[in-house]
Amino acid sequence: MHMSVSLPSRLVRIWDQVRAAIETVRPAASLPSRTKAEADLITLCEMLLARRDENAGLKLVAEILDRYALSSEEERASFLNALADRFGPDEERLQKAIAAYQASPDEVAYGELQAAVEPRRQRLIRLLNFAPHGTFKLVQMRADAIKLRAKIPKFGGLDSDFAHILRSWFNRGFLELRQVDWHSPAQVLAKIIQYEAVHDIKDWSDLQSRIDPTDRRCFAFFHPQMPDEPLIFIEVALTTEVPAAIESVLTSKRRVLRPEDARTAVFYSISNCNVGLRGIPFGNFLIKQVVEVLREELPALETFVTLSPVPGFAAWLARSPEKPIELDSPRWQDSPTATDTLRPKLMATVARYLLEAKDEAGLPLDPVGRFHLGNGARLNRINWLGDVSPRGLKQAHGFMVNYLYDLKSIEANQEAIAVKGTIDAAPAVRDLAKRGK
Repeated sequence: MHMSVSLPSRLVRIWDQVRAAIETVRPAASLPSRTKAEADLITLCEMLLARRDENAGLKLVAEILDRYALSSEEERASFLNALADRFGPDEERLQKAIAAYQASPDEVAYGELQAAVEPRRQRLIRLLNFAPHGTFKLVQMRADAIKLRAKIPKFGGLDSDFAHILRSWFNRGFLELRQVDWHSPAQVLAKIIQYEAVHDIKDWSDLQSRIDPTDRRCFAFFHPQMPDEPLIFIEVALTTEVPAAIESVLTSKRRVLRPEDARTAVFYSISNCNVGLRGIPFGNFLIKQVVEVLREELPALETFVTLSPVPGFAAWLARSPEKPIELDSPRWQDSPTATDTLRPKLMATVARYLLEAKDEAGLPLDPVGRFHLGNGARLNRINWLGDVSPRGLKQAHGFMVNYLYDLKSIEANQEAIAVKGTIDAAPAVRDLAKRGK
């Protein structure tokens, strides 16, 4: 008897809540310009946002992400375009909040204005994070948006909201630094091979040669919600001196150095692992923390330096009338006559490129240079034919650079380049640039 009375009333209340949520959006049948899958996802998102109790929508959150994962690329593009176009701030609420604040700029009006300014998709993203593995799935959703940006006219606003939230979720306080070695989980090792972006790892044996010997190290940042997904990693060679060519670091024929005999730590590869986390500043924290870890482990280390590519140089030189015609010859780097002629001119030209070529913000044009110099390093040495791999020749005509991390001057260098655009460079590099003029 009790159930026959209470059950219908409960059903009525549930139906009223669902109907109220559904009425906030147009039904799929009235959306002929959208695919049914997209309309379903949009409807579910509107229903989720209509709930006041965030904990009551956990099944709905999981369903949205599951349906998104099963969508085709075209359906994903349509859905992401709808997020960009229809899930911005509530315009009516925002206009009322602005008027209320202008009339009476008190704390209550200010709080309502803050709430009204926030795009609805920001709240949606936070709600979707409640799903199992939600953080990883949302990072992948942003990666999809970046890939499909040509199909999303209002991509800028959508990406800005994703980046705003991901920066708070992936700030330094949440990240864990781990050393990756040959005993790390196979899933992590496979992703190091997959994500290596500077010097390709050919196979498992090649990976082992980079992380297993006693004079090699690999460190990565991880997030507690993505424990088997390296976010960014750095490969380190322990040496007695600063190397000028990548072959001396990667060769399997070298003599393995005892760690206690090392005096130099060489950061020769830094790779970001997920497009969905593009623009999240991991690298500067990573290098500084790795330096501290290495100093504690090996107090005899004196020098912390990179062996870095110059990925923008060849493209920049190709746009310049100064490009030597010899560079168009196949295998020019194997000709002693050509290299004797080219070397002094190109050394001076690459020095000018690194010191003088700037982007619209007045920062170094070369992306690797911009990263290390902005991180407080010194432009210490330019290396002729430091990388003669196909990639090294194509991107930089073989040039590599050593950026020096001097712990005593990092902060001053960061401030100098940020405030005045001043680059800290060794006298030899500045002399090369003057010769180029």
